Amino acid sequence: MTRLLVAVLAVGVAAVASDRSSAVTFSKDVLPILQKNCQSCHRPGQVAPMSLVTYQEARPWAKAMKAAVAMRKMPPWFADPKYGHFDNDRSLKQSDIDTLARWADTGAVEGDPKDAPAPVQWPKGGWGIQPEVVMDLPAHDVPAKGVLEWELIAFPAPFKDDTWVTSMEILPGDPSVVHHICFSFEKHQSTTVYNQYEWVQVPRDETGNPTPGNSGFAELPNMTIATRAVGSTEVNFRHGHPTLKQNLDFCYLPGTTYDDYRPWNAGRFVPAGSDIVVSLHYTTNGKAVVDQTKIGFTVAKTPPPKKFLVEGAGEDTPVKARTAASARAAFAATYNPQFAIPPNDGNYLAPPMDITFLKDVEVVRLRPHAHVRGKSAQYKLLYPDGREEVVLNVPHYDFNWQLSYETTLHIPKGTRMHFEFRYDNSANNRYNPDPTRWVYQGFQSWEEMMAPNLGFLLDRDADAASLMAVAN
Repeated sequence: MTRLLVAVLAVGVAAVASDRSSAVTFSKDVLPILQKNCQSCHRPGQVAPMSLVTYQEARPWAKAMKAAVAMRKMPPWFADPKYGHFDNDRSLKQSDIDTLARWADTGAVEGDPKDAPAPVQWPKGGWGIQPEVVMDLPAHDVPAKGVLEWELIAFPAPFKDDTWVTSMEILPGDPSVVHHICFSFEKHQSTTVYNQYEWVQVPRDETGNPTPGNSGFAELPNMTIATRAVGSTEVNFRHGHPTLKQNLDFCYLPGTTYDDYRPWNAGRFVPAGSDIVVSLHYTTNGKAVVDQTKIGFTVAKTPPPKKFLVEGAGEDTPVKARTAASARAAFAATYNPQFAIPPNDGNYLAPPMDITFLKDVEVVRLRPHAHVRGKSAQYKLLYPDGREEVVLNVPHYDFNWQLSYETTLHIPKGTRMHFEFRYDNSANNRYNPDPTRWVYQGFQSWEEMMAPNLGFLLDRDADAASLMAVAN
């Protein structure tokens, strides 16, 4: 009997020891997951509302973390897994979800701090990539109320010589009011005035709604152009067209981070003497603020073997447009006067848009862009041999997380890419400011866009002219 009791006790002690050794702890099991998948946003100075760097910071959020990952709300990732393959897929593996859930369910213990991996040495100052060159934009007042149109402003590029840029990042001073900030490198024009904001003064009613077809999205005859010098409150008006033109080399959008071309052994070429033209779009939120945005770059010591181009951007301009759309911005090529979302329409299908590739191309990035009524987006390839392939399907688009999907698509000449965007203008859309109004294309968040941005990878010396034709 005594021997039996001793044996039972021994088994019990071994079971307890085994349970302890297999217990999920923050130091050993949870922290590596957070470092890999969460801390890029969940650390001081970043967009997330709380830091998850230390046990003391993460412990109060254990149950909330379990709920967020179980419902796959975090990390944000919206590509349908049935279509395409994406190198930057940040959705959690089921085993990681199970680990976080077990940690929350078993007391969210810290464990032995000696089991923890070394802290990640994140870039300083809130950057995602520590920049080698930093450009400070002028301080910009954003009032508490009112409509601010899309403003363009030009500066000399921050490089003296021909330069290959290997990463770009925009660090907004106050993300709460930034709808977007974009820039492109442009050849200097004799008409370019530095340090002067320029915008189209769109006629609007008391609700902020423009006259249909007069949103500034497409260039029209005799538009009202406004200008204001940096540091001045005096606004001057004239009739005609804007003097500044811009493509979209890089954009800060809600949910975006940075562009890093180094994993592709690529860069963006900036010729000496270029200008940088920045577009600023602020949305008021009831609080007057001052935005002080920075732009950061890393640069190559020697020219990389590849170059990265975005749709319509750069000195090569790879898009041949078949429309009368504006050249002010690349996605203005998607302007269609038939785009009109009726009131209370919960599943509006935008007018069709297709591009045809005029050469063999390698597409490495897909980034759908819409505004607060955006519902879904799909990119489909139609090959010359008749095959069809969905390469990106985003069934639940989220304006607050405008992600880029990095892939590798070797697309043969003659292939057509078809874009399908849907919009929810109903009361079921919690971000919808007014389901009772017609919605047209325009720059403001309560207007809409259909912008299927693409990123290309080419040999450094390849001719990028007329890679594709746009037809809508």
